[in-house]
Amino acid sequence: MFVDQFDSMKRYLFAFLFVLSFSSIAQKQNYKVAIIGFYNLENFYDTLDDPKIDDEEFLPTGARNYNANIYLNKVGKLASVIQRMGTDDEKIPCPDGAAILGVAEVENINVLQDLVNHPSLKSRNYQIVHYDSKDRRGIDVGLLYNPKYFEVIDSRALYVSLPSGSKDAYYTRDVLWVKGKFDGEIINVYVNHWPSRVGGEERSAPGRAAAAAVCKKHIDSLMLAEGESKYIVMGDLNDDPISPSLTKVLQTKNSIEGTKPGQLYNPWVEMYKSGYGTLAYQDAWGLFDQIVLSFKWLNKQQEGFFYRKQFIFNREFLTENIGKYKGYPMRTWDGLTYRGGYSDHFPTYVLLLKKVD
Repeated sequence: MFVDQFDSMKRYLFAFLFVLSFSSIAQKQNYKVAIIGFYNLENFYDTLDDPKIDDEEFLPTGARNYNANIYLNKVGKLASVIQRMGTDDEKIPCPDGAAILGVAEVENINVLQDLVNHPSLKSRNYQIVHYDSKDRRGIDVGLLYNPKYFEVIDSRALYVSLPSGSKDAYYTRDVLWVKGKFDGEIINVYVNHWPSRVGGEERSAPGRAAAAAVCKKHIDSLMLAEGESKYIVMGDLNDDPISPSLTKVLQTKNSIEGTKPGQLYNPWVEMYKSGYGTLAYQDAWGLFDQIVLSFKWLNKQQEGFFYRKQFIFNREFLTENIGKYKGYPMRTWDGLTYRGGYSDHFPTYVLLLKKVD
């Protein structure tokens, strides 16, 4: 029977005060709070024709009858989700919302500029990192960041070469690498949208393994040159936490205790095994939208930010409440029909804490 995630997920969430305080007999410790998230924005196209990509169905003359009203409604819906992430989820004390947010399925930088300039988000002064990829449909990944928390030092689009026969298309999305200072600490963020399962999971698996290998190779090269640092691999991976692209290629670990220096910890494994997910297909949940962290995020005694908890932002307003898709994420489109929802994926984020005097 299909699980209603919104109700059952409540036992995973924790309530915190605005300034987190953990008391002992001897002392009281306060914590600074931040969140880093990811959101697949589901076909976030503008209404203008780009002759370099296949965007005809998302034009006013296309099969979807896409127009300015639909586009502006989409912008407003996405902005409302991002505005609420981490601010009203079980009273988690993050009034600034996501300090860093990776996004996928965006056509170009113009749609991201419209998004961050929406009245719901404008006060956060989100900045954008984006590169156009050679994906046939013209959808890319990007990074939104609040300069109050994060300062970009370097960034690059990392090309993913697809193995022959893994996909009908020759190109897929690049991996976005962004290096910067997160509240003074150097971190490296990788935003991903790995090849889909169209054509079958087994046939397409080598494409996702190739994308995972791009991340792993880049991380290993930075560790070799600069030593152990803080890394985050996030995105719509089109694979679950137990898939070989993660466990074999990225070599992720499913427990904090089992993660060693130079390794990556995947906090989503137990949630996935318990039946939770970020998208649904044929009444089965997949947990494709993941945020994976390197070893240095795991030490709770450090001076910098450390990992505390992971969340699927599956609030009731984001969830279908009627019909054959009841319990699913409320999507923008049902086939070619405009549904008026948000996205076919739930967003995810991780809660980070930092000791303060």
